[in-house]
Amino acid sequence: MATGGWGPGPGSGPPGGQGPGGQGPGGQGWGAPYGPTPGAPYGPPAPNADPYPNQNPHPNPYPYPYPNPYPYGPPPAPPVPARRRRSRLWFFSAPYLAAAVIRSAHRVATRLFVQEGDGRIEDRTVDRVQVARTVLGAVATLALLLVYGVEKDRWEDAATNGIGNAIIAPVLLICAGPLVMLGFILYVPPHLRPQLRSRLRAPLKAVGWYLLTVVALGGIIYGASLAAQNDMRGWQGVLVGLVALVAIVWGLPFFFLASLYSARSAFNSAHVHPMLPPVVTVALVWVLAVFNLIDSGMPQGPPVVQFCSLLGGPLSVTAVSLWEMRRMRTRFGVTVCGTATAPGLR
Repeated sequence: MATGGWGPGPGSGPPGGQGPGGQGPGGQGWGAPYGPTPGAPYGPPAPNADPYPNQNPHPNPYPYPYPNPYPYGPPPAPPVPARRRRSRLWFFSAPYLAAAVIRSAHRVATRLFVQEGDGRIEDRTVDRVQVARTVLGAVATLALLLVYGVEKDRWEDAATNGIGNAIIAPVLLICAGPLVMLGFILYVPPHLRPQLRSRLRAPLKAVGWYLLTVVALGGIIYGASLAAQNDMRGWQGVLVGLVALVAIVWGLPFFFLASLYSARSAFNSAHVHPMLPPVVTVALVWVLAVFNLIDSGMPQGPPVVQFCSLLGGPLSVTAVSLWEMRRMRTRFGVTVCGTATAPGLR
């Protein structure tokens, strides 16, 4: 019977002729049409193999090269309120001009009358005690005015006396300071006197600047008053008016600051010796107390209050000055007969 080439044929069964195609070798059988596959031509597939081994995966798992929560860029910053620009007219206002004048006068006065020198010992503790003593003195004065002041113009009198003392203190210092310095130089041993005399240049220069300020300011104001009385006109009158304006607007604050700084530094007497400023201060405060007693008399109140008000200031200043000199001697090795052997306590 014809099988069309798919039936059993010779040699198609397995070896040994046990299959349905025949008996023994070369017999007939029903084997596979092409026989068994000798082996996988590409080898067995690897476990968990990538189905597309020739394609490179994307380096970033996200659909975009660089993930960004804002696909159209970061959100705009919140609006910042525009800074209010100061008008240029501020530089011509009264507060700005007053501050500029005081700052300039302070700078010049400090440069001329606050030159401590190399021999000055800066002790912050002494500075704090001096400030505290000044504040307590001012509070005590106000308390006496409130309790025992009966005049209507007592506040004006107190302000006038305070300004007068600030102005008269340098004058008294100019008169009494040279005597104190001379006595101090004569008190030290003879071998130190030439050295101290060679350091008098700084105090003398400060005194000269102060006297020049007084003469120039007084001369300008007096000349302006004469020009106003004579009704000076033209460019000369304008020039005198401008000079007088500068002297009043800038010269008076400078004179007031110069008076305060020169009294506090005793006209830069620390250039001569570190102990000279407290000595000069003690002499000045007692001379000023005598001057106030002669000019204004005893203060108001009971006798105990009067003596406390009259002697409280000089005694407290004397105590602080003596304590300052003791600290110089014990902490810094400074004596009247020697110089500082330790750096300043800053």
